[in-house]
Order: sequence, then C-alpha cells, then structure tokens
Amino acid sequence: MTTVKLSNRLKQAVEFIPKGAVIADIGSDHAYLPCYAYEMGYIKGAVAGEITDGPFQSALNQVKNLELNEKISVRKGDGLEVISKGEVDCVVIAGMGGALITNILEEGKHKLEGVTRLVLQPNIGARNVRKWLINNDWELKGEHILEEDGHIYEVLMADRGNPMSPYGDALEKGLLLGPFLREEKNETFIKKWIHEESHLERIIKQLEKSTLTQENLKRKGEMEQDLKSIREVL
Repeated sequence: MTTVKLSNRLKQAVEFIPKGAVIADIGSDHAYLPCYAYEMGYIKGAVAGEITDGPFQSALNQVKNLELNEKISVRKGDGLEVISKGEVDCVVIAGMGGALITNILEEGKHKLEGVTRLVLQPNIGARNVRKWLINNDWELKGEHILEEDGHIYEVLMADRGNPMSPYGDALEKGLLLGPFLREEKNETFIKKWIHEESHLERIIKQLEKSTLTQENLKRKGEMEQDLKSIREVL
C-alpha cells in the first residue's frame, strides 16, 4: 500500500501511464503523483519537474521522506527543460490550463524524442490540447471525465499514431467535447455540457446587446457553432 494520498483526477492520470514506464511529471508540486505511481508499482522511475521554489522544496522533502531519491529525481526548471532526450517514456502534465499545457509541449517538442505517451489533464481548455495533439501527430487513445470537489476535470491520453483516427467526420465536435467522452456521454459529461450550454447562451445574448464589431460577430459565430455541437450531442 502506498503512503501517498492522491486526488481522484491524479489517480486517473496514473491509470493512463504505461506499466513499467519512466515518467516526467511536469509541474509536479509535492511530487505526489510520481511517488504514488512508484509505490503502487506503475513506474520504474521518474523525473519530477517544478519551476517554483516552494513546490520544488516540497517535492524534494516528499521524495527524501519516502526514501525514493534513487528512483525519483526532483529538478527545478521550466517545462520540459528538466529532462534530456530519450530519458523518459511518458510525460504527465496535470492541473494547468490547456493553453499552458500546449505551450509547454510546443516549447519542449525537441525533448519528446523517445516519449511514447502523453498524459494530460487540463483544468480548462481541453480543445487547445486536442488541437496540439493533432498538429503534432499524437493520436488521442483515451479520455476520462470526472468531478472532484465541485470541479469537473478531463484527463487525456495520447500515443504517437494517426491523429485524426478518433474523430471520424466530426472533427470540430470531437475537439470541443472529446471524441471518446461524447460517445460515452456519462453523467459528469452531461452535467458539464448542460452548464456550458447555458453559459454560452448568456454570453451570446450579451453580445447581441452590445455593439457588433467585426471581432464580436466572429466570436458570436464561433459560440453559436459550439452551442449547436453541444445541443446535437446532448
């Protein structure tokens, strides 16, 4: 049994890690995820990357207290700069916005040589992440949606492959809602998109009352398209 307590969203991220992998956990905070994954027998080793002093020290202390220094290397640095090419099989980035996750992946693309799996948990903006995966030849292989402490999270898993494979002829719908999630359509998924539907309706009404500049018209059109996709799936 592990001595590390992990949130359900991070447990789901661990479930998506290939057994026996060496991982990089970027933005590792207290290094809970790699410590848990090692103690539960998922991984052989890990790099825990953290850019901020406080969490970096917390991660060092956590790894030291569990006597995992030889298995988990805690490193201070920005994004994927903490790893060398070919050092890890799997990269985990959890608990950030989708735009930040894609930025980390884009800036560290040259470090992904030898990496066969990405496990990504955007707090918001999962569409950005799915777009990046398509543009960089990563195939979405699995998704999970869950609610924890009043927040809804999506966890994505991708391997190198055919990036268009999961989307069929419904690319825009899949980017927004998740190709696997919209097929499964569980209670959490429905709850999220009912909320998003009413949120979009409110914003569109506000835009209609405001001066319809070119930018506002474009934004309104995009939101109406999203609303149509949500309604078709719900």
